[in-house]
Amino acid sequence: MPIKLKKGLNLQIAGAAEAKISGEIAVSHCAIAPDDYPGFQARPALKEGEHLDVGDPVAYDKLHPALKLVSPVSGTLKSIVRGERRKILNFVIESDNAGTVRKHATETGNGCGAVIGMLAESGLLALMRTRPYDIVPDPEAVPRDIFVSCIDSAPLAVSAVALAGKDAADKIRSAVKLLGAATAGKVYLCVDSEWPYGRIEGAETITFEGRHPVGNASVQIEAVAPVNKGDMVWTLGFDTLLRIGYFAITGTFDPVACVAVTGPEVKNPGVLRTVIGAPVEALVKGNLMPSDHHQRIISGTVLTGEKVGTDGYLHYPYRQITVIAEGDDKDEFLGWASLSPSKMSASKTFPGHFLKRLFKPDARIQGGRRAMIMSGQYDKTIPMDIMPEYLIKAIMGRDIEAMEKLGIYEVAPEDFALAEYADTSKLPLQKIVREGLDYIRKELQ
Repeated sequence: MPIKLKKGLNLQIAGAAEAKISGEIAVSHCAIAPDDYPGFQARPALKEGEHLDVGDPVAYDKLHPALKLVSPVSGTLKSIVRGERRKILNFVIESDNAGTVRKHATETGNGCGAVIGMLAESGLLALMRTRPYDIVPDPEAVPRDIFVSCIDSAPLAVSAVALAGKDAADKIRSAVKLLGAATAGKVYLCVDSEWPYGRIEGAETITFEGRHPVGNASVQIEAVAPVNKGDMVWTLGFDTLLRIGYFAITGTFDPVACVAVTGPEVKNPGVLRTVIGAPVEALVKGNLMPSDHHQRIISGTVLTGEKVGTDGYLHYPYRQITVIAEGDDKDEFLGWASLSPSKMSASKTFPGHFLKRLFKPDARIQGGRRAMIMSGQYDKTIPMDIMPEYLIKAIMGRDIEAMEKLGIYEVAPEDFALAEYADTSKLPLQKIVREGLDYIRKELQ
């Protein structure tokens, strides 16, 4: 029996891409941003000008040196871009197009610690996240369970399962075997009704039905085996599962990223095959709508992505680029209160809520920031057994005891993305949750 979620919301946005590869982009350079990896304190593994192969370490974690970020291309570390107080913003790597690859041993017979160390050294552990805290896993800790989300429910997301190649089944089996050796608990595959691979030995397959955020790991974990204080589980996406399977079979890191270029400001939405950290300019070149208004390029989805320019780079999880209108040069009659049927809204006050059509939203927040209104809005968009409004208040008040009681260990910032979209108070909920998770981790460790 599938687990059916009643809460949530699917945003009907124009510019979806078909689930097939429409082109391939070879890049001259790419970049890895340490900020994409919460909890990772980056230290350079080599100096500018030094050579790397695919899979060679670019950076290691200050607290856990075994944990690495690795290069997606072979070439030269062109520059280490720093910001204020010498904070590392990007490792920019210039490709030599040679494609030379670092090879690892993949034996799994030495216990959980050895397997986790191998995943950390290969750069694959950094592509996973934990509950609690939504950070990169600690290579010295063994997870209670491992959850793999094989559902892409975010706006305009293209299913990674549908893009998987012919050898996907072998990769999945190999990855599940390797992950099973990294935990004393279970490996859960959270799938939808269109999952084509059936039961995978060594994993428990759970089927979910519902609207976004049905694909969020926190929602799936809470429905299957909730995280309590003292527990720690790993989460990863289907694309990372395939990379682990590729590593288990070949002993090498797979840097390929299938990126959906989507949104109402894209001429021909499609999926491009490229590499992790590819330059945005190469992905959108010649494919943006001609316009007399400003455009916002987002690395990721409209709900959780990061604003980038054409001089920016593809950010984790490396699956999507979305382009919408900025909206800063619009002069609309009645502004946010306009009842135009072209306005997309979660509120039944607006006629667009009842129309079965695709919308072309822009980046305006459509209103002003104000004190939190206790209206139950958040609860309608978060299909979890928590009290989201009270949790946000506890985080803002830095009340650790209340945060623990209200479910801080079960959530990640992405779980509040829909609530942030629908929020009449226009609060930056994802930023608040991220700060709350960082605060409680710092105080309790």
